[in-house]
Amino acid sequence: MLINPIMVGFMKLIDLSVPLDNDVLADPPNSRPSIQYLGHRETFERLEPHFPGLNLKDMPDGEAWAIEKVSLTTHHGTHLDAPWHFHSTSNHEVKEGGERSRTIDEVPLDWCIRPGIKLDFREFPDGHVVTVNEVKEELLRINYQIQAYDIVVINTSAGKKYGQKDYVSSGSGMSREATLWLIEQGVRITGTDAWSWDAPFVHTARKVYRTGDKSLIWEAHKAGREREYCHLEKLHNLEVLPSVGFTVICFPIKITRASAGWVRAVAIVDPDN
Repeated sequence: MLINPIMVGFMKLIDLSVPLDNDVLADPPNSRPSIQYLGHRETFERLEPHFPGLNLKDMPDGEAWAIEKVSLTTHHGTHLDAPWHFHSTSNHEVKEGGERSRTIDEVPLDWCIRPGIKLDFREFPDGHVVTVNEVKEELLRINYQIQAYDIVVINTSAGKKYGQKDYVSSGSGMSREATLWLIEQGVRITGTDAWSWDAPFVHTARKVYRTGDKSLIWEAHKAGREREYCHLEKLHNLEVLPSVGFTVICFPIKITRASAGWVRAVAIVDPDN
C-alpha cells in the first residue's frame, strides 16, 4: 500500500503511517484491534436524549451521525513507544540507580519534529540483528554524520510485507549495542517499518533456545533501561524517502501515564530531494 507523496506549496509530504484496520494483518492473531462501525441510521438513540421528542423523520434523510467504537492497545498502528514501555526506570548508565522512565505524555515535543535519516537495511534477511559496524557502514555509504536529536529510521524488508501473513516475522531488528550507540550520538527517537524495533520474536526465540542466552530477549528495547530513548514502530513508505534531506513529524497522542501513543507520522522532504 504505497501512498503517493502530496505536494503542499513547495513541500512534499510523505505519509509514514499505517491505518488502524480490522482486516489488515499487522499484529499477532491474539493482539489485533477491533473497530465497530456505527452508521447514520444506527445512532439516533444517542442523539434523541439531547432533544426530547425528536423523531428520526425530523432529521435530514432520517440520518443521525456516524461514529466508531474502537478497542485497541496503544501499540496498534503506527505509534511512538515511550521509555516507560521498555522498563520502569531508565538512564542507569548515566545516573546511579537510574530514574523513573518517562511516559508518553512526558516525552518532549521538540524530540518529535527533527531532521530524519534513513538507514537502508532491506537486504538483510529476516531476523538479522543489526550491529554497530553495520550502522556505521550505512552512514558511510550515505555520507552522513549523525547529529544530536536526528530521528533515525530503518527501512527493512518488512516494509513491503505489511498486511501479509508473515509481516510480524519479517525484517531485521537492531541490536542492543547499535541502539545504545545511536543514543550516545544524541539520537532520542528512532523508528522502523517492522512490527518491532527488535528482531522478530520468532527468530530471537530460536537463538535463545540454541544458545541459552536470555539477554537476547528484547535486547534493543531493554537498551532503554540504560539510556533513555523512544522509537516508532510500524512506519510505512520508508522506501520512498531519500537517505537524508527530510524532516520527520511524529507527535504522539497524549495519554496519561501510557507506555505509547498513536502517531500520524509524516515526512517533509526538502524541495531539492
